[in-house]
Amino acid sequence: MLKLLPFLLVIGYALVAWRFSAWRLKRELAERARPLDHPELEAAVRRLGRALEIPHLKAHVYDVPAFNGLAAPDGRVFVTSGVLDQHRLGRVSTDEVASIVAHELGHVGLGHSRRRMIDWTGQNAIRWVAVAVLGRFIPFIGPWVGAMLASLLAARLSRQDEFEADAFAAAVMRKAGLNRAAQAELLRKLDKMGPSSTGIAWLMSHPPSEKRARAIEALHAEWDGGKAPDPTLRGKA
Repeated sequence: MLKLLPFLLVIGYALVAWRFSAWRLKRELAERARPLDHPELEAAVRRLGRALEIPHLKAHVYDVPAFNGLAAPDGRVFVTSGVLDQHRLGRVSTDEVASIVAHELGHVGLGHSRRRMIDWTGQNAIRWVAVAVLGRFIPFIGPWVGAMLASLLAARLSRQDEFEADAFAAAVMRKAGLNRAAQAELLRKLDKMGPSSTGIAWLMSHPPSEKRARAIEALHAEWDGGKAPDPTLRGKA
């Protein structure tokens, strides 16, 4: 039992850290989030809602400068104030912003929201466990290997989720009658801008934008060929 005590302590610490981080994110959203108040964007969100048979669908704004979207565990979807800034400057279109909302709705509809909390609040907990366990059995390089494995696991989950949410968003955008090309155009546009120049967090820890854009276009080509769009379609990682 004493031999297991260090592992039990690490696991206990990881669980406490995860719960604290989740609580902190919830509090931050309560303090820094507000309903989307933009008639043109709200109209696009309502079209998404009608396509999904959610008549009173709302989007919210997370007041941070980075360009990002977020699906909260409680089912709410957010775009950041950085997205609104780029829209106001004319750098992204209304339908491109709608594609972000549709993508985040995909995370909610496909059950990713809670799992994605790993990316927001749980990576450090996973890393702590992996580092402690491997560090005990593999001196010197164990902690490094543990940290690398934790990062690879989280990245793999994130990449697959992104392709699935992209497929969901493509189907919903099409059903809503919004510009079907907006989703791929936004990915390519932001990729050219680069995260460092505009704080585009939406591209970080995601699959390559061009690969995502091509997968979206391939889905539309299939649907143009007669295959029925299905919001539950899974993308290919």
